[in-house]
Amino acid sequence: MQAPSVGGVMLPRGNGQTVRLSRGASLTDFAEKINANPASLVAVMLNLGEMVTATQSVSDETLQLLADEMNYNVEIVSPEEEDRELLESFDIEFGENEGGEEMLVARPPVVTVMGHVDHGKTRLLDAIRKTNVIAGEAGGITQHIGAYQVSTEVNDEERRITFIDTPGHEAFTAMRARGAKSTDIAILVVAANDGVMPQTIEALNHAKAADVPIVVAVNKIDVEGADPTKVRGQLTEYGLVAEEYGGDTMFVDISAKQGLHIDDLLEAVVLTADASLDLRANAEQDAQGIAIEAHLDRGRGAVATVLVQRGTLRVGDTMVAGDAYGRVRAMLDDNGNALEEAGPATPVLVLGLTNVPGAGDNFLVVDEDRTARQIAEKRAARERNAAFAKRTRRVSLEDLDKVLKAGQVQQLNLIIKGDASGSVEALESSLLQLDVGEEVDLRVLHRGVGAVTETDIDLATGSDAIVIGFNVRADGRATQMAEREGVDVRYYSVIYQVIEEIEAALKGMLKPEYEEVELGTAEIREVFRSSKLGNIAGVLIRSGEVKRNTKARLVRDGKVIAENLNIEGLRRFKDDVTEIREGFEGGINLGSYNDIKIDDVIATYEMREKPRG
Repeated sequence: MQAPSVGGVMLPRGNGQTVRLSRGASLTDFAEKINANPASLVAVMLNLGEMVTATQSVSDETLQLLADEMNYNVEIVSPEEEDRELLESFDIEFGENEGGEEMLVARPPVVTVMGHVDHGKTRLLDAIRKTNVIAGEAGGITQHIGAYQVSTEVNDEERRITFIDTPGHEAFTAMRARGAKSTDIAILVVAANDGVMPQTIEALNHAKAADVPIVVAVNKIDVEGADPTKVRGQLTEYGLVAEEYGGDTMFVDISAKQGLHIDDLLEAVVLTADASLDLRANAEQDAQGIAIEAHLDRGRGAVATVLVQRGTLRVGDTMVAGDAYGRVRAMLDDNGNALEEAGPATPVLVLGLTNVPGAGDNFLVVDEDRTARQIAEKRAARERNAAFAKRTRRVSLEDLDKVLKAGQVQQLNLIIKGDASGSVEALESSLLQLDVGEEVDLRVLHRGVGAVTETDIDLATGSDAIVIGFNVRADGRATQMAEREGVDVRYYSVIYQVIEEIEAALKGMLKPEYEEVELGTAEIREVFRSSKLGNIAGVLIRSGEVKRNTKARLVRDGKVIAENLNIEGLRRFKDDVTEIREGFEGGINLGSYNDIKIDDVIATYEMREKPRG
């Protein structure tokens, strides 16, 4: 049967046949499936009131609209299914074939710590690791996602547990949901003095949705007003009944700050794993697993933390992780020690990938470099098409540096750069969830790992976008270019602050009292040791002027290493001076801060009052 002609061209009309298309497909892809001319489909869309080019990636809704018009059923293939089909075309099975029973060996449980903000997740992980991660974290929250292994003794037998260190705010829903797929057991941290809070329930729901057993750590039992019994009663309402009340959930009262009963908690994790899970994997097959986190390292290139879920990963293997691929040059454990191989449930840092994979991307080992490249390129093309077709989220924007004209729909474009892929992804996810009206489209044009570059500023200039730098800064030329082009570049080190400020700006409530004004930048050329003053930086002033007693931050390879430093001493030759101008050399003392290296940049700034207009 033929459909009525469009522009004199007869179109094939379906009889309810199903057409399978990937997310972000174009009209050309649709036309190939039904043996039609792409130009005629463009004409159909025009008749339906939408102007679409033949090769443009379009949204699922647009494909559905076209299919309905031509009496076809369209089935959008999920990314997971598409990936499975892609791997099958290379005769690769992912996550399915473990081999026979005789091939399976016991592996450690993989654990994620969840709970309400400020209930002590980071301090608990700190107590378990016996290393202080809180001191280096802005705002005391987990900014990066990593993984590590610990040992504990249960029934006179040494047992290992793998921890995935995920962010814990509700803004990281997507990250935690993806992380939960690799998780065997969730530890739910609840403060004994606060009890169950909204984010406690949210974390609990995610753990239940992932269908993982839960161990409850009742923290802060040493704090005044602590009532562990109350916590047990509250959680009973949500289906977590303590063993002492006749249930099957283990509750352990701990103090992460004092280090109390941490061993009991680890034992509870092992016992829960033994009672409810069959944790075995085939260690003989080619390695497969998941990328936990990844970032760019100036000296080592793309560095990814991966969790091996089955098989054994070895140095020299060719691997694909998301749209990145490469030969494993080196592997490091959580203590920085070199490894030759890593078995099931082992987290390792991998060097040798071509680019930075996304947090949550699966990885697998393949036989040939060429196969790895082909899989990575096809995944990258798919991601690109899906991103082009992604529909924008609508939010209300009344005042962001300018007042919107009444009744006119406008678009706020954002470019997000961060120090690690997990942080960038979580930030994008949370910003796109802002939903306060239908007056403005919020769109993330680009996201990436690393310093803000001239390419980012170029994109921002052409699309009137705002650039967000999360724990990264703009490199030298990009800063000058942004100033010249008038591009708004905003820097943050705490993820909540980004969300709160963008949301406040979208609602027209952001009225900052102060703005940061950069005074000058100094490049460290030499480091001098002084027994009296500590390390002194021999610098060349690259831009502006550096003044004594002003605020400074230390930037290394485009990443912010330290904030809120003070220029306590400033010298030209043997003289103390109050300022040094661009092009001159001098010495800078940052007080008690001594972690400085050659090629680091000291950026000085001051806060100036500026009411928002």
